[in-house]
Amino acid sequence: MAPSEDQQQAHRPGVFKQKNKSHKHGKHRTKGEIGRENKGRVAVMALTKKQRREIKKMDRRHKANQLRQNKKDLVLTEKRRLGSKDGPPHLVVVVALHADVDAAAVTRMLRSEGAGGLVQEDQGVCGATDSFGMVLPRFKQRFIFHRPDPSDLHSLLDVAKIADSLVFVMEPTIGWDSYGEYCVSCLFAQGLPSHALVCQGVSDLALKKRADCKRLLAKQVESRFPDARLFPLDSDQDATLLLRHLGAQRQRRLGFRSRRPHLLAQRVAFTPNPPAQQGAPTTGLGTLQVSGYVRGRPMDVNRLVHIVGHGDFQLGQIDAPEDPLPIQATVRAAKPGRGGDVEMMDGGDGGGGVRVLMKADAGQRASLQAEAEVDPMDGEQTWPTEEELQDADDERKKKRVMRVPKGTSEYQAAWINEQEDGDEDDEDDESCDDDDEDDAEDMMEDDENESQDGGENGGGEEEGDDDDEEEEEELGSTDKGGVDQRYDATMDPVEEEDGLRRYREARAHQLFPDEIDTPVDVAAKTRFQRYRGLKSFRTSPWDPLENLPFDYSRIFQFQSFERTRRRVLAESAEEDEGAMVGWYVTLHVLDVPPSVLESFQQGRPLVLVSLLPHEQKMSVMHMLVRRHPSNTEPIKSKQELVFQCGFRRFRASPIFSQHTSADKHKMERFLRADAPTVVSVYAPITFPTAGVLVFKQRDNGMQDLVGTGTLLNCDPRRVVLKRIVLSGHPFKINRRSAVVRYMFFNRDDILWFKPVELRTKWGRRGHIKEALGTHGHMKCVFDSQLRSQDTVLMNLYKRVYPRWTYDPHVPLPLPWVKQEVEVDMSEIDME
Repeated sequence: MAPSEDQQQAHRPGVFKQKNKSHKHGKHRTKGEIGRENKGRVAVMALTKKQRREIKKMDRRHKANQLRQNKKDLVLTEKRRLGSKDGPPHLVVVVALHADVDAAAVTRMLRSEGAGGLVQEDQGVCGATDSFGMVLPRFKQRFIFHRPDPSDLHSLLDVAKIADSLVFVMEPTIGWDSYGEYCVSCLFAQGLPSHALVCQGVSDLALKKRADCKRLLAKQVESRFPDARLFPLDSDQDATLLLRHLGAQRQRRLGFRSRRPHLLAQRVAFTPNPPAQQGAPTTGLGTLQVSGYVRGRPMDVNRLVHIVGHGDFQLGQIDAPEDPLPIQATVRAAKPGRGGDVEMMDGGDGGGGVRVLMKADAGQRASLQAEAEVDPMDGEQTWPTEEELQDADDERKKKRVMRVPKGTSEYQAAWINEQEDGDEDDEDDESCDDDDEDDAEDMMEDDENESQDGGENGGGEEEGDDDDEEEEEELGSTDKGGVDQRYDATMDPVEEEDGLRRYREARAHQLFPDEIDTPVDVAAKTRFQRYRGLKSFRTSPWDPLENLPFDYSRIFQFQSFERTRRRVLAESAEEDEGAMVGWYVTLHVLDVPPSVLESFQQGRPLVLVSLLPHEQKMSVMHMLVRRHPSNTEPIKSKQELVFQCGFRRFRASPIFSQHTSADKHKMERFLRADAPTVVSVYAPITFPTAGVLVFKQRDNGMQDLVGTGTLLNCDPRRVVLKRIVLSGHPFKINRRSAVVRYMFFNRDDILWFKPVELRTKWGRRGHIKEALGTHGHMKCVFDSQLRSQDTVLMNLYKRVYPRWTYDPHVPLPLPWVKQEVEVDMSEIDME
């Protein structure tokens, strides 16, 4: 059968038939054609690729090797310069870690003729007998040894900040005592330089005990100094080995001193200033001439200098006297036939005259201004202009349009705006309320006074028989009553009462964090008018420039502290003008009180530090501090403490806050022992890094280490919020609603705090619905069923600031004494 007409048509492919691309002939463009079309324009990818300058693997390896070699050469150069003719003498500080060791015997051994050094006297603190210079011709090195008073902790810390090496003298059997452990803790906290451990008297022990003693001592040393080497020092050969080790050991770099020029005074002179007019009284100030070796960085005459423990001053000029400890002269003097060169070492500053290196320029000299100039007229009210009146009307209309909705966030925002008018009426009460002592203290004062009055009359001696009394008089009170008398004589009743009060406060804060009682006789909206509620502590906004105190007009702040810090440190690292490192110079410090000279004459070290730009200006400094394990007493916020921050030492009243990354930080009422705490104070600006030591001064003048840490930053805009918690108890519960009492005691307070959200200790959240009656009962609604054992809480917040109690003149502490009472247990009746 013949095919039909439809079957004779061609086959039609489906939609899935493969379709190949046609050949793109004649469409290829050369690079020249592309360049002519772009007319000089370069693609973004090509441009960024050129900027990255991608190099090959071998080139990257060569570059890394060059950077490593440059750093190695820099370290070797600094190491070889220290103690040589081109650098300052190697400063070695000898520290005794036990009361029974003799550190003076160590210095006598090092300065003996058997050690091989040429000794130059009168190097270092004026009153210190064991401060001397030494030149070792065989090693071509020079040293300055200094032995501070071990009982003066501040002097020990000051000279250890600039020491190149520390020599710890230990007892051969137990190593160090409690005070030695205390000193080592302070040195570790502020930054420990290179050190060596020395022990005398090991060779005097019996041969059998010698090995055991060395093993026990090495085990104890390993806990604190895992990489240190223990050197015996019983012969001249041991002294020579110790000197060789000190001169060749690796130096530990401390950032806070390597970035700033500093100097240890070798000689000091004082010239009083002449009176401004003839017949006018003298001011008592004068020019202090301090001679010593420049260390750290080159010293600029136009920069300010800080005398540790005395304040900031300006320089007048820098002189270059003759080096009293030349290494070349002593080397030539050691050779026969050249005895005339010995006079160069003993001549001191005399003979050759003094050459003026540089004088301060009045136009470039840094200012001593520490506080910003405050214009009292800035806060005066002037007659408003038409534009200001129109803006005020517009703002008032906007506020009238904003009605309080039922939603919590908007309602709370409107409530906060209404509170601002009430704050202005209470500016007179700011002085009394700024300290913001807890109401719990006021409530507890009566109970504490009663307990203290009752405790003062207790604790008397126990009466014994007549025979025992006669025997007590004959034996000098050797029984239990005599021991009690001697023990009570070492206690301060006032300090005991103060410690009991602080302990009770800390205990109450630990059990009930931030909870206080609402006063009955004062309206809560009046007592807590400076507090506000927050919907969320993490996300609710808080303006850092709102209602700042008057002290903030006296401080300085940076737009970006971190950017300024990097710029200042980079510029100081590139400076190569001024008195170079290793030069023996005389600094003329202007307008210095005579107390600085008196301190030097009493034997305390005099340390001068050249400040970086802005480091004399006051601001709000923050430090990250941990409480020291040896401190067991509670440290309350705004309590006056002594700080050692870098080279500075001052007194201030800080506030404590949590260390978080949020924009708001909760205030801590006490220094925590289980977590690091941020300590905020008014203090001069200091660029990190720097170690921080915190001391508490007792009433008897002694100082205890309470915390150690590091400098964090400078940020006046850090918002620290103090939280108070008002508590109430559910009276009647009906599913989600409940009647709460004891949180407020009148109807007006309930209506005032109605916008603030409520929470419970078991995690429920709610709000005040209405007030019931006039005695403080209120109806509240929660998100779920409320339990009768639960407690209803309300959180209120306000911003707090440190107290301006900055004082750079810290009194010297009394010598540290371990107070112990020897008790003969055999003479005490155990019954």
